Amino acid sequence: MVEAKTKTKTETGAKAPAKKKTAKKKDAIASKLRIKVSAYENKVLDKSVKQIIDTATRYDAKLRGPIPLPTEIKKYTVNRSSFVHKPAREQFEMRVHKRLIDIDEPTPKIIESLTNLDLPSGVNVDVKMI
Repeated sequence: MVEAKTKTKTETGAKAPAKKKTAKKKDAIASKLRIKVSAYENKVLDKSVKQIIDTATRYDAKLRGPIPLPTEIKKYTVNRSSFVHKPAREQFEMRVHKRLIDIDEPTPKIIESLTNLDLPSGVNVDVKMI
């Protein structure tokens, strides 16, 4: 009696099914601190941004910025007179200057020193953890 021999994939020359490789991902995701600073006056804004950068570099932080964002211009048109002289109008505008600063991998000391920072009035600071 002749035995029927079945060929396996490895005997025929075909490749064996590959094992799935599991990629090891970092469990600790590097967080980032994004600071948006805005003000009506650009000189006051630049001074406060310099204070923020000096405070962050004192604790050896990795910085990106300051990145100047587009200036937001709001225009208002108002009648000069309430009753007569309808074509006589005045135009006013407000300019909001903005800067963006990113701090990579902030430490608790950096965050604490930035929260205790005394900035001039008229400067709006918006901080987000990314």
